[in-house]
Amino acid sequence: MLKDTMLYLAKQEAIRDFFTRNPAARRMARRFVAGETLDEAIEAARALNERYISVSLDHLGENVTDAAEAEATARDYLAALDCLHAQGVEANISIKLTALGLDIDPMLCRANLARVLARARDYRTFVRVDMEGSAYTQRTLDLVMETHAEYGNVGTVLQSCLYRTPEDVARLVERRIRVRLVKGAYLEPVSVAYPRKSDVDAKYVELMYTLLEHGTYPAIATHDERLLEEARRFTAERGIARARFEFQMLYGIRRDLQEQLAREGYNVRVYVPYGTQWYPYLTRRMAERPANLMFVVSNTFRG
Repeated sequence: MLKDTMLYLAKQEAIRDFFTRNPAARRMARRFVAGETLDEAIEAARALNERYISVSLDHLGENVTDAAEAEATARDYLAALDCLHAQGVEANISIKLTALGLDIDPMLCRANLARVLARARDYRTFVRVDMEGSAYTQRTLDLVMETHAEYGNVGTVLQSCLYRTPEDVARLVERRIRVRLVKGAYLEPVSVAYPRKSDVDAKYVELMYTLLEHGTYPAIATHDERLLEEARRFTAERGIARARFEFQMLYGIRRDLQEQLAREGYNVRVYVPYGTQWYPYLTRRMAERPANLMFVVSNTFRG
C-alpha cells in the first residue's frame, strides 16, 4: 500500500513542485542524489573509488516529450563520458531510453543511444540501459539486443517482479548481454507482475542463481542482506570466482554494506544519480524502504 501511494504521488505535479522548491527537501535529497551538476557527481564518484567501489553514473531524467531535450540529454552523456575518461574515474553510465526520446520517436531514441554507445566504445566504457515500467520492457530489450549486436558495450536491467523475466533472462544470457537484476521499483498491474513481496523475492533468488552461473558479468543489485548472503553462499559453493560478477547498491543506502563487501574482496558498484530531475527517483527510493520515507519527511518539515 505504501509503495503504491508513493508511486502515485510521484506523478502529482503539485506535490512534485512543493518538494523540488522546498530547501529542506532539496537538502534531504542529497542523501540519495549526488548533486545537480556533473562536477558534483564526479566528486561523489571519486570518493567512492577511494574506497575501492566502482560507480554507475546516471543523469536523472525520463519521459521527455521534446526532441531537442532528448538530444540535449545525449549530449550530456557524451560530456559525462569525456569527463570520466579525462579524469580517470572508475565508472560506467546508466541511461533511460525515455530520456533519449523513446516516447517521441523510436528512431530518434536509437540515434541518440548510438551516439552515446559509440563514444563509450571509444573509451572502452560500458553503458547500462535502465529498465523502466513494464510498458517499455519489450521495446527496451529489442533496442538493447539490436545495439549490442552492433556495439557490444551495452547491457540492461531485468526485474524479478515481472512474470516474463525468466524468459528474458534466458534470451539475454544466450546473447551474452550483461544484466543487472533488481526486484522492480514501478507500480505494476497484477496482470504482469507478482503482487506479493515474498514471490518477488523468491523469483529474485531463482534468477540470481541463473545469472551467477550462466550470465555474463551479472550485477546483483540489492540491499537485502539475506539475498546478499545467499549470493555469497551460492558462489562459494559453486566455485564461481568473485571476478565474474558484481554487487550493486544505490548511492546513500547501506554504505556500511557497500564498504563491507568491498573489504571482503567483492566487486561493488554504486549507482550514483545526479541532475535537477531528482523527484521521481527520490519517490521510488522512498517507496522501496519506509525508513527512507521517514528520514526525508521528518527532515523536510523540520526545515
